[in-house]
Amino acid sequence: MSATESFLDEQKSLACIHCGLCLSSCPTYLETGDENDSPRGRIYLMRGMQSGRLPTSGAPVAHIDRCLGCRACEAACPSGVQYGALLEETRDHIERKHWRSPWQMFLRRIAIEQVFPFPWRLRLALLPARIIRKLGLENELPKFLRDSLALVPEQIRSVPIPEFCPVEAETKGRVAVVTGCVMNVLFNRTNAATVRLVNQLGFEVVVPKEQDCCGALYAHSGRLDKARASARANITAFEKAGVDLIVINAAGCGSTLKEYGHLLEDDPAFASRARVFSQKVVDLTELLVKYGPVDANPRLALYRTTYHDACHLAHAQRITIPPRELVMRAAGRNYVELPEADVCCGSAGTYNLTEPELAECLQDRKIKNIIATGAEVVVTTNPGCILQMRAGLKKAGAHNVKVVHIADYLA
Repeated sequence: MSATESFLDEQKSLACIHCGLCLSSCPTYLETGDENDSPRGRIYLMRGMQSGRLPTSGAPVAHIDRCLGCRACEAACPSGVQYGALLEETRDHIERKHWRSPWQMFLRRIAIEQVFPFPWRLRLALLPARIIRKLGLENELPKFLRDSLALVPEQIRSVPIPEFCPVEAETKGRVAVVTGCVMNVLFNRTNAATVRLVNQLGFEVVVPKEQDCCGALYAHSGRLDKARASARANITAFEKAGVDLIVINAAGCGSTLKEYGHLLEDDPAFASRARVFSQKVVDLTELLVKYGPVDANPRLALYRTTYHDACHLAHAQRITIPPRELVMRAAGRNYVELPEADVCCGSAGTYNLTEPELAECLQDRKIKNIIATGAEVVVTTNPGCILQMRAGLKKAGAHNVKVVHIADYLA
């Protein structure tokens, strides 16, 4: 690569002052102790690839791939380094320049890119998993496939969600709910619970059928062109809905939706529309705290309960207090804080598929902390976290501990 090929925003990369305050917040550095697996080290690698001093292959790419993209470093950084943007720009460059192994190409370009963002394809792809389980053949699979199968929920139940859900009393406004891709298939009932909760607050709810994948999976894996295409499709669909707010119940999707303004800042046709769209996006917990309270089941106070911070809610969106308030209000004296609550569980979108070894280390770390609390219920706000922790608890034999989405917990 020549030194003239620029892919990083130089001002953003030079904002890092190498102080090292990010190190203790980085899950991969906590596990490996390798400076190259820290945010500071990875920014060095990014600059090296930018200048041509380092190749876009081998060890530099491996260390960038091992980044979870959890953005815990951003919350710890005193200089305000926009690490998430730097990571996406670097990964976009890597995907255009780097040759990957056939297995990694299959995982990234087909299994993830061509399946996860399309609900009907995801439903179809889950059929073999259901057949294998029904025949009791899980133990005959290689470890990687067993671990992947463990992420699939035992039961997938769906309920119809109308395109329009009015309220009986005077409405506080019109809200659109983002149903997502994985949420739409694996957590359809959570979406239904989200609609009920928003209705309880006094908002009429619209669920645009034209909505697309939010683009998070594309953006996090370095396919920015595809992420931008998803953003344009969603902006168009939600503009037609004519809503005051756009509610999202998945942390990873929410951080991307709130960053459409950045994603499309160089698109003259969509830049201003993207900013308007992103300003309307709120996480479900933000809405519930601002306009609540909602009536939670009093029986929730009987169960020892803890809360896990989904990375893209806590770090990317800096939302940590609203979900805790909601859970603490429902659990009362039976609420217990989770040690290392904001350390990634190892899911990180599709990280547990592309980097299974390190993902398993982080999963084990999270499960040990959960078990140490004595909690019977773990509440969180992201589908990947739920699947990862459920699989880890099952592997650890902690069958008495339930992991639930905050919408299901409250509704």
